[in-house]
Amino acid sequence: MLRVKEIAKEKGITMQVLAKRMGITQPGLSMLLNRNLTLQKLYEIAKALDVPVPELFKEESSSIRITCPHCGKSVTLKVG
Repeated sequence: MLRVKEIAKEKGITMQVLAKRMGITQPGLSMLLNRNLTLQKLYEIAKALDVPVPELFKEESSSIRITCPHCGKSVTLKVG
């Protein structure tokens, strides 16, 4: 899951300002994030937010809790 909105909020940047930095409209940015995202656009978003591309994908938590579909047991997976 992309953290674009979360990172923008942390940096005090609105989606409208982010879109303007990228040279597109806010609805255009929304469309990119929802369905038309390319590697080039990921680089542009990262540049506009002044973060490395991998930062857009980092999870807040270092573990993920899932439920086994076969036995119903809850399992915690460590990430990273």
